[in-house]
Amino acid sequence: MTYASSATALLLAAGRGSRFDPSGLQNKLLAPLPDGTPVACAAAHPLLAILPRVTAVVRPGAEALAHALNDAGCDVVFSTDAERGMGASLAAGIRATEDSTGWIVALADMPWILPETIESIALRIDGGASVVAPIYRGRRGHPVGFGAMHRDALMSLDGDVGARGILESTDVMPIEVDDAGVLADIDTFADLHRQR
Repeated sequence: MTYASSATALLLAAGRGSRFDPSGLQNKLLAPLPDGTPVACAAAHPLLAILPRVTAVVRPGAEALAHALNDAGCDVVFSTDAERGMGASLAAGIRATEDSTGWIVALADMPWILPETIESIALRIDGGASVVAPIYRGRRGHPVGFGAMHRDALMSLDGDVGARGILESTDVMPIEVDDAGVLADIDTFADLHRQR
């Protein structure tokens, strides 16, 4: 680990992934990348490399995913309100880690983010920034860092809009990164073979 942040990473892994497999039989977060690593575990690795505390939020019934993320080094919490959307899952993660001094919120279907990007966000959150987001070629991506001043607002989220309201009402500190992974998620089987 090159930098030990005091922030907590939240890895949101409670979605259904219905575009990946409309039947719901295969959890895309457990689908293997070409090197055999499950998508969610690959998304966790750069967080685990920089942050001492990584909490993954999963839906009830996703025990195989929970075990895989736990084995990778994440703490796991179950969001009983996951059906209500990303906002509810994010709130569950904040409640489980409310003693944190800040959060870096990542999505479990984005496995190609570089550790350097995580470190850049963590440095600014630890330095007192309110909200921090990576920018690649003019487009805002993930993960997004939130300072402790947003604890109550994050804990009150619900529905499927996530933290969009906070992002729209706050001055977001942009960080230019040379990391296309901040925009690249996995929606289809073909995406599994995309290059970083």
